Amino acid sequence: MSTTSPSPRTTSPLHRERLWPGPLGWSLVLGFAVLVTISLHPVRPAVAYVVGAASLAAGAAVAVRTAAVVEVRDGELRAGPAHIPVALLGPARVLDKDGVRAALGPGSDARTFAVLRAWVPGAVHVEVADQADPTPAWLVSSRRPEALRSALEAARD
Repeated sequence: MSTTSPSPRTTSPLHRERLWPGPLGWSLVLGFAVLVTISLHPVRPAVAYVVGAASLAAGAAVAVRTAAVVEVRDGELRAGPAHIPVALLGPARVLDKDGVRAALGPGSDARTFAVLRAWVPGAVHVEVADQADPTPAWLVSSRRPEALRSALEAARD
């Protein structure tokens, strides 16, 4: 008789987004591949096109791989590789571009966990209510910060 452990209960996320690079980031990937192709073209055109295409594919793969996922699922906030139970979080504040700059400026706590992308103007700042946690807050970029804040509140209820 074999016993199988039940799989952990997973539900659909209340909020999910991937922090893709902006137009400038994709332009840099394309521009690098073009420069590689141009620089190798005098040596051997066929090799230049192959290496240029490989550079484009590698750059795109790096951009996709490093695009952080932000989601609220199964009672947890997940931002990039980290996660924390929503029950351990306090109230969340939506920040615009100037609010993010202020949250990172003088007087900010260096222990704040941050998943920020410069090309994403909005963010959510949420306090950590767990006194045993040395991290006082999370600062997470979001293209839809109001939806992220609402999902955190819904997960807490």
